[in-house]
Amino acid sequence: MSNARPTFKSHYDNFIGGKFVPPVKGEYFENYSPVDGKLIAKAARSSAEDIELALDAAHKAFETWGKSSVNHRSTILLKIADAIEANLSYLATVETIDNGKPIRETVNVDLPLVIDHFRYFAGCLRAEEGTISEHDENTVSICLHEPIGVVGQIIPWNFPLLMAAWKIAPALATGNTVVLKPAETTSLTTLKLAEIIQEADLPPGVVNIITGAGQTGALLTKHTDINKIAFTGSTEVGKIIQRTLAGSSKKLTLELGGKGANIIFEDAPIDQAVEGVINGIFFNQGHVCCAGSRLLVQENIKDELLEKLKRRMSLIRVGDPLDKNTDLGAINSQVQLMKIRELAESGDAEGAHRWSPQCELPEKGFWFPPTFFTGVSQAHRIAREEIFGPVLSVITFRTPSEAIEKANNTPYGLSAGIWTDKGSRILWSAQQLKAGVIWANTFNKFDPASPFGGYKESGWGREGGRHGLSAYLKGDFS
Repeated sequence: MSNARPTFKSHYDNFIGGKFVPPVKGEYFENYSPVDGKLIAKAARSSAEDIELALDAAHKAFETWGKSSVNHRSTILLKIADAIEANLSYLATVETIDNGKPIRETVNVDLPLVIDHFRYFAGCLRAEEGTISEHDENTVSICLHEPIGVVGQIIPWNFPLLMAAWKIAPALATGNTVVLKPAETTSLTTLKLAEIIQEADLPPGVVNIITGAGQTGALLTKHTDINKIAFTGSTEVGKIIQRTLAGSSKKLTLELGGKGANIIFEDAPIDQAVEGVINGIFFNQGHVCCAGSRLLVQENIKDELLEKLKRRMSLIRVGDPLDKNTDLGAINSQVQLMKIRELAESGDAEGAHRWSPQCELPEKGFWFPPTFFTGVSQAHRIAREEIFGPVLSVITFRTPSEAIEKANNTPYGLSAGIWTDKGSRILWSAQQLKAGVIWANTFNKFDPASPFGGYKESGWGREGGRHGLSAYLKGDFS
């Protein structure tokens, strides 16, 4: 593999037992680029038989990988990180073609975070090797960290490589083996990652990747011969998984939808806050579960902020994601584009006021302009439902208490942002907000050492940091 512009095979097989294996039934589905709507390649449509093969390989590998030394696992993770870094430009380009996000984001944000996750968990692992306690001169207790076993992981299409690293790195660090299913529309980057894993001396069967649609994920979730499910995706599917696993002994981590509030108080540095709003909703075309899709702005600064927001949005460059100057890329799929359009039209129908800058959208592919709505009430669908696109709802408030009340008035609880010059107000707001991740005077900043997860219908469990290791161990050391 090199940093040259990627070429794609006509079809891609599953990665099972360290090898690429054709699907048992010989069926494939088509993978299209959102940039121009053209077919990139075909990927395996995995069946129950393919899942059995992957689980057999994972169980066989667990017999040795689960007993391997901390030093060995840490070394392997570092090798994977080094291999990804050596192929950073190549993988970033694949991600952009397959997903539609700007190359500037995949090069500068996604891939560095992917590398960081493998290196962080390699180091974090060495720091958490177990403990010994002396009770008296005759008694010593030893705490051992035991892996769960075989883990099923299901990831979404908005951050394919990052979500793969997010889940694979802590699972491998703790001695588990993995069967991972990427999203149907973005399977290729994960399979390219499998090629790198092949080169990193990871024992066969430790990581297995099977591709397919929702049915494949459902079959994996239901399988009795699996010890944990880690899912990132929609709240609707998360609820189905909950019901499926109810009464079983499987461990479960869910990272689901969100409707994050980005709160701007009257004393906030407005220019900085506007940049935070832009990053909060238009990063990755708004395809972010923790996006700041609800802008709560104090009433007396609304006009000034919206004028500055309009000027800044007019500078957003929409177009070819492979152009390093592009700010807003393509919507991931036709299905997602239709959902965004339908919810935006509901905003029009319910009396909100739409604004978008003048911008020429490409004729081919899937595109939606950066957009915000004013005159939005808590009852509007665009204020209640996760749009998962570049659409912002602007809601005003008069007092800090009203801001908190409106921010918490949602079934979700994943993220929130606070913009103010007062440290006391940051601390007070953070204590009042019912969200798992809260940013202050910034937004959409991620680090592998920081736990990530939500409350309410945004899921449960945490990924990242020591919490991320704990989620893949019997017991808990967090």
